[in-house]
Amino acid sequence: MPKKKAFALRLDEQMMKALEKWAADEFRSTNGQLEWIIREALKKSGRLPKGEPDNPDTH
Repeated sequence: MPKKKAFALRLDEQMMKALEKWAADEFRSTNGQLEWIIREALKKSGRLPKGEPDNPDTH
C-alpha cells in the first residue's frame, strides 16, 4: 500500500455537507471520496503518476 501524507483542507460548511452526502451515496468515507475525486481528475488530465492504479479500493 502506498504511503499516504496527511494535510489540512478547509471547506465551507455547505461544500462539506455535499461532499459527505456524495461519499455516503457511494458507500465511501469522506476521505475516500476526496481521494477518488482527485484521482479521477488526475487521470482525466493525464497527470496520474506512473505506477498508480486506476481504480484502487478507496472505501
